[in-house]
Amino acid sequence: MSRVALNGERTGSRTTRVMDAIRGRVVSRVLGPGDRLPSIRAFAGTMGVSPSTVVEAYDRLAAEGLIHARRGSGFFVSATASPPLALAQDVPQTQRAVDPFWVSRQSLDADAATLKPGCGWLPPEWMPHEELRRALRAVARSENAVLSDYGHSRGSLALRRTLTGRLADEGIGIGPEQLVLTSSGTQGVDLICRFLLRPGDTVLVDDPCYFNFRALLRAHQVKIVSVPYTPTGPDMEVFEAVLREERPRLYITNSALHNPTGATLSAQTAHRLLNMAAAHDLTIIEDDIFADFEPEPSVRLAALDGLNRVIRIGSFSKTLSASVRCGYIAARLDWIADLVDLQVATSFGGPSPVATELIASILSGGRYRKHMEETRRRLAQARRDVSGRLQNIGIEPWLTPRGGFYLWCRLPDGCDSGDVARRALAENVVLAPGNVFSVSQSATEFMRFNVAQCGDPAIMGVLRRAFETP
Repeated sequence: MSRVALNGERTGSRTTRVMDAIRGRVVSRVLGPGDRLPSIRAFAGTMGVSPSTVVEAYDRLAAEGLIHARRGSGFFVSATASPPLALAQDVPQTQRAVDPFWVSRQSLDADAATLKPGCGWLPPEWMPHEELRRALRAVARSENAVLSDYGHSRGSLALRRTLTGRLADEGIGIGPEQLVLTSSGTQGVDLICRFLLRPGDTVLVDDPCYFNFRALLRAHQVKIVSVPYTPTGPDMEVFEAVLREERPRLYITNSALHNPTGATLSAQTAHRLLNMAAAHDLTIIEDDIFADFEPEPSVRLAALDGLNRVIRIGSFSKTLSASVRCGYIAARLDWIADLVDLQVATSFGGPSPVATELIASILSGGRYRKHMEETRRRLAQARRDVSGRLQNIGIEPWLTPRGGFYLWCRLPDGCDSGDVARRALAENVVLAPGNVFSVSQSATEFMRFNVAQCGDPAIMGVLRRAFETP
């Protein structure tokens, strides 16, 4: 029988607590294969136990094979200790309707009959197919290297030159050497996370935020903290407190037409944010994927900062084609070379030359501008129509966005958006419930709607039934 300690806790319980703490660090990958465990005396202080308790715990873990001792060096995590990384393993199956991976899979894997007001892209009929076909025919006549060879390590020079012109219009004056093309915007964020972060680092996101930021950061095994998002940007009082208390390494956000809220960062908030970032040595990823949906440009962190501590990310999957994937990173020149090397190491270069030449061809002509003008017009009408239909069934938009295709809405009192999403899926309608976007899980009553995907009148009937079902 275990003896009782003075404070009433059994010695055996203390040993178990120490063992569970080490197991937790291994499972969460704070400690990886080959890493040295804290010294016995140091960990005893951390856990508030005696050194002999830590010795017993380490000996038991060594007997299990989780760790091993090296004479004169201490204890180390065994090579086979860490399980494979299963990103959704900590989400109970009963809660999968509020899990980003669940929502992504339902949207990506849906058949043609499934309605997708919860997805994050425009319907196929909204995209410039004739221009895409015209550009494809032009690319097919390109030199053989474009069709069969690897591209430049930074990506197509023609596309990078086009992008520098577009960035110059925003007040970001850089040359093509400060750009690297990536296979997608998401891959751009992933490369930056690989470059800047280590497991256990802290990353700050908005609450709510784009749900794949949460999914991607989980893969990087970092600590995610959040700050409430307001109609003019992050809550700056909370933002400053988080910087002081958590010391995050990185902040990821959308400045224009924030996902999922549709809000726009104000100039006042942007200046305060950059001042705080400088004071706390914070790097910012500004994901600007929705820039071309704005009726007129709003403030950009990258332009105000001059790409000093802000990194710009963009892509064309929302405006041109999700099938022709290509993104870009604009950053400090001394970081670009390292990001290029990292992309070569992880995927042997950037996007397909076929994709980049096709996109460069479309962007350089006047048809893209006309396509976006027409798309903004259609979206403005869709936002008005869908907002009215949603309000008729008791769903209230949080704000009226200046552009884009998202409405962040509050459901009728007593409705749990996760439950609503489950019921709607049974009728072949994919929704995006609020807590998918919320680190704090404080958006139970919210739902994000894609107005371009809400044209089918059956959707409102499905929503009504989902509200009424007990």
